[in-house]
Amino acid sequence: MDMRKMGPLAVSAIGLGCMGLSQAYGVQDEAASVRTLHRAVDLGVTFFDTAEIYGPLRNEQLLGRALKASRDRLVIATKFGFTYRGDRHDFGEATGTDGSPANARRVAEASLRRLQTDVIDLYYLHRPDPAVPIEESVGAMADLVREGKVRAIGLSEVSPEALRRAQATHPIAALQSEYSLWTRDVETNGILQTCRELGIAFVPFSPLGRGFLTGTLPPVAALEPGDFRRTLPRFQPENAEANAKPLRVIAEIAQAQGASAAQVALAWVLAQGADIIPIPGAKRIPHLEENVAATDLRLSAAALTRLDAAFAPENIAGHRYPEVWARMVGT
Repeated sequence: MDMRKMGPLAVSAIGLGCMGLSQAYGVQDEAASVRTLHRAVDLGVTFFDTAEIYGPLRNEQLLGRALKASRDRLVIATKFGFTYRGDRHDFGEATGTDGSPANARRVAEASLRRLQTDVIDLYYLHRPDPAVPIEESVGAMADLVREGKVRAIGLSEVSPEALRRAQATHPIAALQSEYSLWTRDVETNGILQTCRELGIAFVPFSPLGRGFLTGTLPPVAALEPGDFRRTLPRFQPENAEANAKPLRVIAEIAQAQGASAAQVALAWVLAQGADIIPIPGAKRIPHLEENVAATDLRLSAAALTRLDAAFAPENIAGHRYPEVWARMVGT
């Protein structure tokens, strides 16, 4: 597995987004999740992404148990910044944001216990809190770095202006946001450019479009009850039909390359720069192995250009989030 740089850290070129092991995408099987995590380590994945709110709490606990034996070889990222209902285990549990210094410390110390570790490798502010200046949130995270409880600091879904202010407070190792063939906002809203100007790694979540880009996802009505995608505009029937049209281009390139659609979609993301470290999710080992193999797939310039054109933003129908979630994204 090739390695990519993230501030003071070095991580595998592709990581594992662990949210789906505990919520959001249908039922979970803890034993299968543990096997998937162990297989990821065997395959050379060193970068694992979790958060307090995933579960809530259960995802960090899962990683703490499953990865303890391999901990010294891994980079584990977790996040704080959401308020939530502890009695819910789906995406309905989030109630708002809390980027306060007190919450930064409270969550970090609790996450250390749940992850069964003495240091958090990468600690993200999960969403910007409009009630708390970014300098205060990052300042509290920087205190945790100085105390040896955190190695590096990251941000998620903030604006370029907030990123610059944060970087002036303490070096930012990574910026995380959604990025894939069908979600390319960061190319035009200044985030990717700002990351590169400041030397900050970019971590795309949902690089497979929450499964849509694999071409294997059933209609939204057939998804399991509680599946987060049931709430997302792009998956609704009025948008899904239009969004399926460019999938033909992925399928044709995949067939020509002897690869899967998922591998083509991931190879496109990886080809956007050596400073990009995608974190696709995978609940089961076959999907994990398929994703990891994408690091060996090289797309021609002609294939990349064809994908760019097919998935131009004007060809994608529907917003990526419903309004309640869109309000929490920094612009």
